[in-house]
Amino acid sequence: MNTEMVLTAELRWLAYSSLLALILWMPYILAAMGKRGAARVAGYPTGNYTDLPDWAQRNYRAHMNLVENLVPFAALVLTANIAGVADGTTAMAAQAFFWARLVQAIVHIAGIPWVRTLAYVVGWVACLVILWQIVF
Repeated sequence: MNTEMVLTAELRWLAYSSLLALILWMPYILAAMGKRGAARVAGYPTGNYTDLPDWAQRNYRAHMNLVENLVPFAALVLTANIAGVADGTTAMAAQAFFWARLVQAIVHIAGIPWVRTLAYVVGWVACLVILWQIVF
C-alpha cells in the first residue's frame, strides 16, 4: 500500500488560501496600533474595531469572512484528496475559490459592494463543485 501523500493542485490552493488568511489580519491590526498604540492592542482590549477607519473595519470583516469560509473549503479539499476524487474539476474549483476570495478581500476593503458579493458567490459555488465531486 502506497501511503505517500502528494501535494495536489487542490492542496496547493488550500495552502495559498490559508496564506491569505494568515496575512489578511495585518492591515487592520496595524491600523489599530496606529490609532490605539501597540501596548493597548497587544493587551486584551475591550470592544471592537468601530473606532478605526472604515477600510480597516471592512478589512476585519473580510478576514473573518475568509476564516469562516476557509473551514468548509479545507474540509472539502481534504475529503476530496483522501477519497481519491480530486481531479481537474476539483483543482479548477480550488483555484477559483482562492482567486474569488482574494478579489472578495480586496474589493471588500475598498468598499465595492456588488463585486464583493459576486466574488463571495463564486467562492461558495467553488465549494459546492468540490462537494458535488465528492458526493456524486
